[in-house]
Amino acid sequence: MTQPKFAPITQEDEVRPAYRLEPPAPWRGDRPGELRPGATLNVRGVGVPGPDQGYALHLARLFKDRLVLEPGERADDVLAGAVAIGLRRASLFGRAPVASDIELPLALFGYLASAPPELEEERRRLFAGVSHDYGRRRSLAESIPESALRSTPEAVRNAAGTGGSPELLGI
Repeated sequence: MTQPKFAPITQEDEVRPAYRLEPPAPWRGDRPGELRPGATLNVRGVGVPGPDQGYALHLARLFKDRLVLEPGERADDVLAGAVAIGLRRASLFGRAPVASDIELPLALFGYLASAPPELEEERRRLFAGVSHDYGRRRSLAESIPESALRSTPEAVRNAAGTGGSPELLGI
């Protein structure tokens, strides 16, 4: 509100001219920490960036009661490996994880139904202790062919019949 001319005011209290700000410059995603859509890191062992990756842990817990485990296999190891593979799959599509990202690796390795004997031994070796070893978890996720990650859980179940798909895994 303006001051009437007849009211005395000190110089410090007078209205000052407003600062003129320049319009902001256009945004560019060239800062070191920016994630570009479709850009993936091709460095082995560092993982894959993606949004809301912690949600995959919740999704994995939903599958815990459906796992078909052989003697010597631990659900924690299986779910940790499935989360690592599922996060790699979600990042290929540039999105947050969904239930099919966790279901796919479980179906690939025959954890949702009885697996063929040759796959049981291989999966026992691959998943043993991965819940406690980040390096092994990353190696497991990187060992899955991209063609298998881009397929759907339904396609894996159709290709595998009862459970597991050594053909898609290259075993």
